[in-house]
Amino acid sequence: MTVGSRGSPLALRQTKTVISLLEARRIETSLAIVKTKGDQVQDVPLHMVSGRGLFVKEIDDRMLSGDIDVAVHSMKDLPSKRPGGLVIAAVLPRDSPFDVLVSGDGVAIDELEEGAVVGTCSMRRSSQLRRARPDLVIESLRGNLETRLRKLDEGRYRAIVLAEAGIERMGYRPRYSVLDPERFLPSANQGAIAVVTTRGRAAEAVGEIDHLPTRREAEVERVILEAIGGSCVVPMAAFARLQGGEILVEAEVLSLDGSRSIRVEGRVPAEDHIKGAVELSRRLVDMGGRDLAEEAVRNVGKV
Repeated sequence: MTVGSRGSPLALRQTKTVISLLEARRIETSLAIVKTKGDQVQDVPLHMVSGRGLFVKEIDDRMLSGDIDVAVHSMKDLPSKRPGGLVIAAVLPRDSPFDVLVSGDGVAIDELEEGAVVGTCSMRRSSQLRRARPDLVIESLRGNLETRLRKLDEGRYRAIVLAEAGIERMGYRPRYSVLDPERFLPSANQGAIAVVTTRGRAAEAVGEIDHLPTRREAEVERVILEAIGGSCVVPMAAFARLQGGEILVEAEVLSLDGSRSIRVEGRVPAEDHIKGAVELSRRLVDMGGRDLAEEAVRNVGKV
């Protein structure tokens, strides 16, 4: 099988993990590196770059044309609407879903001095930061993990917000504090790695490495994401945790400035998680979640 991946160090680390799992099952592999639009455009915030699936579309196209058999993605990069010929054949066990505040001294969010500059490229993180600390200065931060850490070291930011999973996968040891998930609810699918294939025999073979508990959590989060119309422009979060025979779910949509938010919490049965996720997402929509998301899309250039 030819396995497609972005070329960043983190993407390659994740892809090599999948390759090792496949080769342990006596599946021969080769690696194909694909440069996506999100990789090519580094000088503007993500929400200002047009197009859907900025980090996956070119890889999807290569798969649909038959050049690639398998693709490995950070699952949160996958749009909720996917090409009909492709399936998420496997989801690996989830690593940390949480955000962390990285700085030179590991300062906590409430200990940052007034007016401190914090870097992030995520609309969700920006809104959550503005809600928690409206006195902070939130500035765009683009680039792969190494680039972001270098910009922090150069003093361009007092602190930056990153996913803990990426730091741990790369074995880096910057000083950081974990952001309280009640105040900084994670992005849908954060910490999960998705393995995509075309339908058929490739999906069956890759399905052997699927981790069902993580898949169920991720699918619940994706149902909510799709119901709200989540994209890189919309500040929204969805976090599902399997506990026994139930999945605990929290989801929220925020205004761009963080001053307003709509949040739902609930439990869905693990064996019928899709139906439960649909019902929970309807609650979020009825409470005005989709309206707030659409407002964010209209006003994204004003904040």
